[in-house]
Amino acid sequence: MPLKLEHISKSFGQQVVLNDVSLSLQDGEIVGLLGPNGAGKSTLMKIMAGLWNADGNNAQPPVVEVPERIGYLPEQNPLYEEMYVREYLKTILSFSHLRFGDLRFDSERVEELIKRVGLTPEAHKKIGQLSKGYRQRVGLAQALLNDPDLLVLDEPTTGLDPNQLVEIRALIRRLGRDRMVILSTHILQEVKEICDRVIVLDHGVIKADKRTEEIGDLETWFAEQTLNPKR
Repeated sequence: MPLKLEHISKSFGQQVVLNDVSLSLQDGEIVGLLGPNGAGKSTLMKIMAGLWNADGNNAQPPVVEVPERIGYLPEQNPLYEEMYVREYLKTILSFSHLRFGDLRFDSERVEELIKRVGLTPEAHKKIGQLSKGYRQRVGLAQALLNDPDLLVLDEPTTGLDPNQLVEIRALIRRLGRDRMVILSTHILQEVKEICDRVIVLDHGVIKADKRTEEIGDLETWFAEQTLNPKR
């Protein structure tokens, strides 16, 4: 099911973080969300993930149509370092099972995801013993436990070494074949390699929304969007 957000705004006191943002995603599409620090990317992703509510507007309520199942990996991956990988994933799966009774609450689902995200060599360890790259894989596995229609990834490759970057990007490409994926990043090369479409968010508004294949020099194009005022 496609995702649709219309007229989304969010303020904290006098600070307007998102200002009348509308966007849509299609199944099997990976969308890169670009923008400078403070553009509102993480706020938008938290709203998409259902963690925060958008501001209300009595005259024209914002419309948010999102899939029932959403997987979310925040920038600061919140993991329980004293838990073993399998123990952690089984615990999170139990929460999903309470909400979605049709999910398999057993070791088979956990083992399936451990294999899918490439965690097998490290699955017997405590999370605190894992490298940054493998912790990100645990976070991705956790986000996939409820078989989401929409996967929201906030800076999923931050802090990874070159080999881990290649592996995680390839994994995200595979995950995007049968679901909607939106990811934020500051790495333009990552957008070129992974994303089907690019959205530029700056000062809480969408400056551009374009297919990656239609963009020539991504660096130049991105600079033009963030330097020019909203048209």
